[in-house]
Formats: sequence, C-alpha cells, structure tokens
Amino acid sequence: MTADPGPVHDPVDPVRDQWRAPMRLALEEAGSAARAGEVPVGAVLLGPDGSVLATGHNEREATGDPTAHAEVLAIRRGARGLGDGRWRLTGCTLVVTLEPCTMCAGAIVQSRVDRVVFGALDEKAGAAGSLWDLLRDRRLNHRPEVIQGVMADECAALLTAFFRGL
Repeated sequence: MTADPGPVHDPVDPVRDQWRAPMRLALEEAGSAARAGEVPVGAVLLGPDGSVLATGHNEREATGDPTAHAEVLAIRRGARGLGDGRWRLTGCTLVVTLEPCTMCAGAIVQSRVDRVVFGALDEKAGAAGSLWDLLRDRRLNHRPEVIQGVMADECAALLTAFFRGL
C-alpha cells in the first residue's frame, strides 16, 4: 500500500487557459490605447463560434465621448457587424483586460452577452465582483457567466506602467 500524496497541484488552469489567446488580442488593443494616450484597456468580442466579431480600446480622449470605453465600443461594433438590426449578442463572449465598470456592465447586460472574461480587477470602479457585482445581480433579467483573472498580471502591469508614466 502506498501513501496518499495528498492533493496534486496542476499548474494548468483549463478554465482560464482557453481565454489566453483572445486576451492577448485584448492586450494588443490596450497597447494601442496607451500609445494614443488613452487609459490602456482593450476588449475583444467573440462570436458563438469563437471568431473575432469586433475589437475596441478606450477612445475617450480621442473622441471626447465619455462612453467610449473599450467594452462599449466592441459591443457597438459587434452588433453593427451582425447587421439586420440585430443587437442581441447571445452566444458571444467579451474578453477585456480590466474588470468592467458599471456603465460597461450595464451595456453587457443589455446586449445579452453570454460570457465576460477579464484580466485585472478594478478595485476602484469594478462592477463584476470587486466593488459591485452588477453582472451577477439576480434582480436583473440577464446574468452572463464571469471568468476573472485571465492574464491578470499582464493586464495590471500595462495599467500600472501607464499611470506611472503620467
């Protein structure tokens, strides 16, 4: 009889690992925002089949539009790309480098995105678990699945570097 080695730690995280490639695309978008002097947040909207429907990065400074957050822009572009006046993003996944704020969480709920995957927590304005949890609020008619912490260190490092440089 052999001794039980106890729990085996598997460094592979199948839940988060499958979102690394789209998160890399979101990080590229965030990099574009940083180069333009915007807060470096990037988003990628994936269709039900996993294909990229739309991307976005913060454009508030460039457009003078306070709603030009990465998530809102990706959602708008994705809905336009569907055509035929469709606005429901059922089956879609939104991958974003930073936890969505209340405005973006509201847009996610209203657009019926099925899943939100994000990297870094936003302890000052996050609405997907850190400060508020709008996305999982049972009082709402739509609650997407939320997966947090995908490439969190990389996402947070980009934001930290940007704000240190200001």
